[in-house]
Amino acid sequence: MEFSTDIFSLFDKKWALLSAGTKDDHNTMTISWGGMGTLWNKPVVTVYVKPIRFTHKFMNENEYFTVSFLPEDKREALNVMGTMTGRHHTDKDAAAGLTVRDLGEAVTYEEAELVFLCRKVFYEDMITTHMPEEIVKQHYTPDEPHTLYIGEVVDIIRK
Repeated sequence: MEFSTDIFSLFDKKWALLSAGTKDDHNTMTISWGGMGTLWNKPVVTVYVKPIRFTHKFMNENEYFTVSFLPEDKREALNVMGTMTGRHHTDKDAAAGLTVRDLGEAVTYEEAELVFLCRKVFYEDMITTHMPEEIVKQHYTPDEPHTLYIGEVVDIIRK
């Protein structure tokens, strides 16, 4: 399997699925903003979720989350997961044609080719007054900044 090691394009070009919750009660959304690095001598993944997204509730209520990358032939599933809300659709996973895989602390999908299982170690609401004005104008209204979540990578699953 060929997989890009360019972490700057992984999120932006490939996109990923962010999942939190259990097999019986979870939600997933498509993300294209994120990062990977080292914090407190630990490998970490950083993701951003607006409070208006249904996944935000699951991120706040659960200690673990996953960031899952799908093969290119599953691009339509990424579109479905990014546009269909789990708040109003009871089986968003099936609508996207994805099979939930239980990891114990969190879920991912059988179709994923790379999964980061993360334990939440930090989260904070972003403050628009700490951002350049042009970024705020382009990406935000005053009431909807993202929450930044940092997760320690506790496992990496490759297909």
